[in-house]
Amino acid sequence: MLQIRRLGPKIGAEITGVDVKTIDEATFAAIYRAWLDYNVIAVRDQQLEIGEYLQYSRRFGLISPHPSKSTRHPEIPEITLLGINKFRADGTLDMAIYRRGAEGWHTDGAYDEVPFKATQLYAIAIPSRGGNTLFASMYAAYDALPQRLKERLEGRLGAFSYGGRRKKTALLNPEDRDWKPAFHPIIRTHPETGRKALYFDPGKILRIEGMDAAESDATIDELTGYMIQPDAEYHHQWRVGDIVIYDNRCSYHKAAGDYPPDEDRIHWRVSIKEHAAPH
Repeated sequence: MLQIRRLGPKIGAEITGVDVKTIDEATFAAIYRAWLDYNVIAVRDQQLEIGEYLQYSRRFGLISPHPSKSTRHPEIPEITLLGINKFRADGTLDMAIYRRGAEGWHTDGAYDEVPFKATQLYAIAIPSRGGNTLFASMYAAYDALPQRLKERLEGRLGAFSYGGRRKKTALLNPEDRDWKPAFHPIIRTHPETGRKALYFDPGKILRIEGMDAAESDATIDELTGYMIQPDAEYHHQWRVGDIVIYDNRCSYHKAAGDYPPDEDRIHWRVSIKEHAAPH
């Protein structure tokens, strides 16, 4: 029997009692509703082959290969392999892979014309300690903004690119590093819940349109301080067999980046969009 349990005060829930390989439409609808309600859900105790994982993931939307080609599954580009090949040939730790996602709070795919609706992770190997993923609510971030900021930002677009202002593009192939910015509202209304959220990523945003450079930079710095609100976080402690899906339209996340480097922390990741980009 499907059971849903809240994990954090404002974000996060776990689902038990289901096998995602065999769920019917009504059960999936309940899972999807819980995801919209809690922004992040963990479906526990799954045993999946890659094809089964992709089949389940497609129920949420269109799977889109991640722009980091070097970390894609060699035969299945829709799957990103997180935590694979973190040691170089000379035995040194590749920090870009070991600390991937741990540099700061962010949302996935803001740099795309059609940003990622969701990211889903399936835990294959988990270290003995550390390696949590931290989540926080964009709704709570918006609610915490002073009225003057809400008014100043309403209707304004952010220009986002993969490397952001610091041009951090180490995970991209050289031919993919000249990124054309994508533009999205900073105050974004969630298309399915109708709630307003602070749609923001300090590592991916280049500027706020309609502001001079100094005002844009100052506003970006100020917004960064509102991203993570008390009681609006959930820290996920992984178990093998967990499927975690998070809503990039209303949540931030970051990896802890603190697990023993000689231990495996491996996930299959898929990036999910609402629809394909128009041609």
